[in-house]
Amino acid sequence: MKKLVKQVKLNNLEFNANRDPAVYRRCANEAFRIQAVVEATGAVECTLTDANGAVLHKQSVSAPGTYSHEISFPTPGIRLVTLNVNGAGQSFSKDLRLDVMEHAWHG
Repeated sequence: MKKLVKQVKLNNLEFNANRDPAVYRRCANEAFRIQAVVEATGAVECTLTDANGAVLHKQSVSAPGTYSHEISFPTPGIRLVTLNVNGAGQSFSKDLRLDVMEHAWHG
């Protein structure tokens, strides 16, 4: 049986919780790109939720394929979102930390 999700990408980089979070940071109103490479077969449901459980985006993907969504935030801060993928008799969940800076670094 194939894994449901082969890879999760944030801003076109493979997501790694041990990587320096500065790599993934974006400024206010600058989009984060969240992608999931789905390896199973058939239709799968991909849902992006915030820390309170509110649905930010929901999309059906024909697998094998890629879920892709861009999201931006107008104010600085740390946002926690969860990517849930369900289908082919399996489920997958990944928490992502999205750091939004007030402005770009000067230097």
